[in-house]
Amino acid sequence: MIDCTSEVEQGKRFAFGQNWQKFSRLVDEDRIAIARESLVVALGTGDLAGRTFLDIGCGSGLFSLAAVQLGATVHSFDYDPDAVATTRQLRDRYAPDSDWQVEQGSVLDSSLVSRLGQFDIVYSWGVLHHTGALWDALDTACRLVAPGGLLYVSIYNDQGLRSRAWTHVKRTYNSSGPLARRVLVVGSGMYLYAPRRAVTLLKSAVKGRRPEGGKARRARGMSARYDLIDWVGGYPFEVAAPEEVFRVGRRHGMELRHLKTCGGGLGCNEYVFAAITDHGDTQTSHAARSVTAAA
Repeated sequence: MIDCTSEVEQGKRFAFGQNWQKFSRLVDEDRIAIARESLVVALGTGDLAGRTFLDIGCGSGLFSLAAVQLGATVHSFDYDPDAVATTRQLRDRYAPDSDWQVEQGSVLDSSLVSRLGQFDIVYSWGVLHHTGALWDALDTACRLVAPGGLLYVSIYNDQGLRSRAWTHVKRTYNSSGPLARRVLVVGSGMYLYAPRRAVTLLKSAVKGRRPEGGKARRARGMSARYDLIDWVGGYPFEVAAPEEVFRVGRRHGMELRHLKTCGGGLGCNEYVFAAITDHGDTQTSHAARSVTAAA
């Protein structure tokens, strides 16, 4: 069976873990606080004491750490061994005595999934669409949620032809050498960010003041640089329209409790679903009831 390292070497998969390793050098208390707050906003609570939290595709481990700091018992796994190593390093640095398990594995591995059991909160932000089997991965994530629990996922928005074009860019990136990859990242950055920067400069000129400087932290404590590399190289790559994700949730007896879209454009749509306790019973757990719906 082919593994992550072989897929990366063959140009069939982006080296997500290597990118997360580089990002992890930027992690500090400020970024951790921003990540923690993003969980609080989406889940509707800052108290995860007594709850179990599964991080599918933990990446750098930043959000597993945020869940630990909110009181959860955390189990993290990632398909990429470099991501697993990075998460363990973050755990050893910030939460060495916590109840936080980290292992390598894939959400598509039935043997792994079968021994995990179910969790109060299943979290997978920007991961399932990189498995190569988005709908199987999402079905599995739904089954891992305990009755009354929460599923918090984000999935790339389907932009039709633009998404198909980005798929080609991503394939090209992973089958190219270092120079071509740099060209693709720079070119993509100019395409994505230059118009936005031009608008900012124009508005500043009209208002008669200089544009704001500094290096603002991105939402969720992320990094513009490493997010761009992840975006350009992130392959396998699949997308979904919100209504398709809603259908999967309903099929598993879940109710949508939180939605944050990318406005129909580029990026991820973010969902929190609550698992109904007893096959259609509308009563949910404390965690599910506390979530604030947001459009």
